[in-house]
Amino acid sequence: MNKDDLKLRTKDFAHRCVKLAVSLPKTYLGKHIEGQLIRCGTSVAANYRAACIAHSKAAFTAKLSVVIEEADESEFWMQFIIDEKLKPKHLVEPLLTEAHELTSIFISSRKTSQRK
Repeated sequence: MNKDDLKLRTKDFAHRCVKLAVSLPKTYLGKHIEGQLIRCGTSVAANYRAACIAHSKAAFTAKLSVVIEEADESEFWMQFIIDEKLKPKHLVEPLLTEAHELTSIFISSRKTSQRK
């Protein structure tokens, strides 16, 4: 998977996070998670784009670290949605899987970058 593929994949992830977030119940908890999931889900895509134009290896690695943190946080909020039964598990799981896969991809990329 090249950087353009990952740009598209992270942007699609961001869109899917937003769709899930805005579909949550309009309760205090639902609105809180809505904001959190929109923030971290869109941050994955935005920070990956920033990593792609980083001016140094150190800047690239630092931005990838942010991407990893935000993807992992997205995964947390999706698990929380399932735990609190705000959405049916079968509706959240595909996006939860994507969050986990993206986290794994970027951890691997960061390790590769740090070795070079």
